[in-house]
Amino acid sequence: MSPAVIAVTVFLIVYAFIITEKLNRAVVALLGASAVIVLGILDTEKAFHEYIDWETIILLIGMMILVGIINKTGIFQYLAVKTAKLSGGNPVRIMIMLSALTALLSAFLDNVTTVLLIVPVTFSITRMLKVDVIPFLIMEAVASNIGGTATLIGDPPNIIIGSANKHLTFNDFLLNLAPVVIVIMAVVLLLVYLIYRRRMKVDQAMVTELMKLDEKAYITDQKLLIKSLIVLGLTILGFVLHSVIHIEAAVVAMTGATLLLLISVKDEDVEKVFEYVEWPTIFFFAGLFVLVGSLQEVGVIKLLATELLRVTGGDVSVASVLILWVSGIASAFVDNIPFVATMIPLIQDMIAGLGFAIDGRQADALWWSLSLGACLGGNGTIIGASANVVVAGLAAREKHGFSFWQFMKMGMPIMLLSLAISHLYIYLRYLIHFQ
Repeated sequence: MSPAVIAVTVFLIVYAFIITEKLNRAVVALLGASAVIVLGILDTEKAFHEYIDWETIILLIGMMILVGIINKTGIFQYLAVKTAKLSGGNPVRIMIMLSALTALLSAFLDNVTTVLLIVPVTFSITRMLKVDVIPFLIMEAVASNIGGTATLIGDPPNIIIGSANKHLTFNDFLLNLAPVVIVIMAVVLLLVYLIYRRRMKVDQAMVTELMKLDEKAYITDQKLLIKSLIVLGLTILGFVLHSVIHIEAAVVAMTGATLLLLISVKDEDVEKVFEYVEWPTIFFFAGLFVLVGSLQEVGVIKLLATELLRVTGGDVSVASVLILWVSGIASAFVDNIPFVATMIPLIQDMIAGLGFAIDGRQADALWWSLSLGACLGGNGTIIGASANVVVAGLAAREKHGFSFWQFMKMGMPIMLLSLAISHLYIYLRYLIHFQ
C-alpha cells in the first residue's frame, strides 16, 4: 500500500473508534500516532518537532493550572450563584447568558482559555438547580468557536491568515467578520431558547432557596482570590497585547501559571496542583496532531485544497463558496490549523494568477471565506476544535461525559446553519456587485 493509503486508513480506523467510543479516545489517538510512526509514514523527529502543536499543548497546561488554583478560592461558585440569581433561576436564561458571555470572551481570549473559565461556573449552577449540564457544556463549546471567529486573535486560523496577509489588520477582521458572527450567535441563541424553553424545568421551591443564597459566602480564601485575579488579569492582558509585545500565548499562560504557583502554593502542594491538568485531553491532542500530520505529510490535505481551487475555473465567486463549505466540513473532522496553513499559499497563487482580473474586495472575500469555514466548521464534531475536546475532558472528569453523537446532534446542525448564513453574507457583501 502507498503511504497515503496507509495514513488515511489509520486515520479512519482511529476515527471509527473515537465515534463508537469502544476505547478511551486518548489511548486510541496515541495508538494511531504510534502506528503512523512505526509504519514509516512519519519519523519521530518530524512528528515531535513539526506536527505536534506544542504551543497549544503548553497553553492548555498553563491555563488548566491557573483555573485549578483559582477554583480553590470559591470564585466560580460565587459567579454561579450570582448568575443564577440574575436570571431568576431560569435554566434556559442561564444557558443563554453563559453562551453569550462565552462568545464575547472568545473574541478576545483563546477559546480554550474561555471554556476553562466558564465551565466550572456551569457545573456549580447546574448542581444547584439539578438540571442536565450536558446541553450547557455543548452550547458553551459551540459559542466559543462562533465568538472566536470575530477577531484576529480569537481563533488560531485567523491568526495564521492574518500573519500571511499583513494588509489585514485587527480592525479588518473585526469589521468584516464580527457582523456575521453577531447574526449567527443571535440566531443560535434564539434556537436554543425555542428548543429548551419547555424542556428545562426546575422545582420552584429550589429556585426560592437559590434566591436566598448569599454568593459572598462562597468565597473561601480572599487572599488567594486577590492574588489569583491579579495574575489572571495580567495573563489576559498578555493575550490581548500579543501583537504588541510579541510573546506567544502559550508563554503568557505558562508564565501566569508559574507565577501563581510561586506566590500561592506551598512546595509540598505543588504535585497536587498538577492533578488539575486534564492529562487524557493533553495526550489526545498530541496523538491527534501526529495523525493529522501524517495526512499532511503524504499530501492528502494539499491534494484536497488543490482540487478545491482547480474546480473553480478561476471564478472567484465559486471559489469563495467552495472554500467556505469545504473548509467548514473538513474542519469538523481534521484539525483546521494544518488545513488553513495548506490553503493559504494556494489562495495566494490563485490571486496572483488572476492579477488585474480580481478586485481587492473579491480577493479579501476568499480570506473571509476561509476564516469563516475553518473556525465555524469546528462545531461539527467533538474533535473539530480544541475547545470541544477540552469541554468533553472536563465533563468526563466530573462524571458528566457526553458522546461523539451527543455533541454532533447539537453541533452539526448549528455548524451547517452557521455556514449557510456565512454563505449568504459573503455573497451579499462581497460578490453580488461582481456578478
